[in-house]
Amino acid sequence: MDDILARLRRLESILEIQHVMFTYAECVDLASFDDLGALFAHGTLGASGSGGAMRGHEQIRDFYAATNKVHGDGTLRTRHLSTNAIIQIDPSGDLATARSYFVVLQATDEVPLQPIVAGRYHDTFHVVDGGWCFADRLIFVDQIGDMHDHLSFDLRTDPVPDVAGMKHGAATVE
Repeated sequence: MDDILARLRRLESILEIQHVMFTYAECVDLASFDDLGALFAHGTLGASGSGGAMRGHEQIRDFYAATNKVHGDGTLRTRHLSTNAIIQIDPSGDLATARSYFVVLQATDEVPLQPIVAGRYHDTFHVVDGGWCFADRLIFVDQIGDMHDHLSFDLRTDPVPDVAGMKHGAATVE
């Protein structure tokens, strides 16, 4: 019976972690930057080659608000698709790691529906106040398409902007 309960807890944990992963994608697509930041209230977010990580709700909220272009409908006009999640639960039951792929599709008035970026997430999760949340997310960008209608900087050539001192306010597209 104990083995069945342990297996059930492990499966519940995997589903809860997937929920956090998919909520991240939904928050980005909907430009729900405050909700996105809340996912990292007890965690960090970084990108390979960026030289640092952002920490906490406000810093991550402000970064996304300052660097993502919000369109007239109040969204980024994107769909972040997360796939191939490989989730491993630590025997302690309160730590986990995950690796997954992502593809971002976008369609705007200027850009037809197309993939604009693809890569991988390497995540660490921990339990805080009884629920799973991000401890760390590291983003690896492997392929870049036409992102001019998505970010306020060129991901191919510009360094990732430093969020220190950024004011909260979304970049908008007229």
